[in-house]
Amino acid sequence: MAYRNDANPDHTIKVDRIRTILSDHGRPAVHLTSAAALAWLFDGARTAVPLGGAPVFSATVEADGSVTVTALANEIDRLRDEEVAGDVAWREIPWYGALAESPVPAAAEAELGAALRDARADLLPSEIERYRALGADTARAVTAALEGADPSWSERQLAGYLAELAYGIGAEPGVLLAAGASRGSVQHPIPTDAPLGERAMAVITTVRDGVHVSMSRWVTFADHDRFADTEARLLEVEADILDATVPGASFASVFDELRAAYARHGFGDDAWARHHQGGPTGYVGRDPKVTPGFDAAVSAHQAVAWNPWVPGAKLEDTVLATAAGIEVLSLDAAWPSTTVRGRTRPLPLARH
Repeated sequence: MAYRNDANPDHTIKVDRIRTILSDHGRPAVHLTSAAALAWLFDGARTAVPLGGAPVFSATVEADGSVTVTALANEIDRLRDEEVAGDVAWREIPWYGALAESPVPAAAEAELGAALRDARADLLPSEIERYRALGADTARAVTAALEGADPSWSERQLAGYLAELAYGIGAEPGVLLAAGASRGSVQHPIPTDAPLGERAMAVITTVRDGVHVSMSRWVTFADHDRFADTEARLLEVEADILDATVPGASFASVFDELRAAYARHGFGDDAWARHHQGGPTGYVGRDPKVTPGFDAAVSAHQAVAWNPWVPGAKLEDTVLATAAGIEVLSLDAAWPSTTVRGRTRPLPLARH
């Protein structure tokens, strides 16, 4: 069974966006080499062999709209049969060949990087529907994982169960993190043999049809009231960030609000500096992680995954920012929740 969706109309629209970029910059062609650009152009094609690895093909888009895919000899048949659809020319190179070399004079992707990032940031209706479906499926999978988890499990066991559930929804795990009670203040808790204990966090990024959904959830197996105040204040930090994430606003201004929000809610002036805060997402986990001064604007239909963090507490969901407001994509109605400024936000799952 072919993986790809041959009926998908997105490819032509995206080629037209690239043609506009080439015209605006006076370039004859662009040679795409990143996983984000390739998965976006080819409607979610799986670009690598190792999860998160380097692409095994590249693509050259010319000003007339023609597209040439350059593929390694040991990958080209699978790519043509299962991944890359559309009216493209194929160029085969040896398995040891250089994918970065364009068959025609062309700008390197990095030369037009900002414009290409903006082109993929404004999601098409079909991409939004894929995002909604993956967000709902991922949220339900995380609920199942933490409802089934046991405090005696190791972090590795929880991560393994999350991976199983990710594949069960037809997705691939892009990130799998797990923190037991002893590691709840680790920014990126790569799973270990530590037991989950009284309180645990699961973090996952799923990838399906190219789009990435990231979310974090907590489960408790004993009273956790000592964290309640921290969690409540962090929800207010997140609410300030989401309120600022509106189409047309610069990510620099959102980041300024983010930094102020930590101080406003009692975490100190430098709390934001202790962990990255997330940012726009889409065809890569963060596209990119927002840093001070990042001046791109929030697009009209922008997927974003902020992840405010302080020691012992973290929030993370994938949302869609539009003129109508923030739509949280990674929600499961069965998960315990509260309402913060009109938005459904997660609480820890109490298993005690």
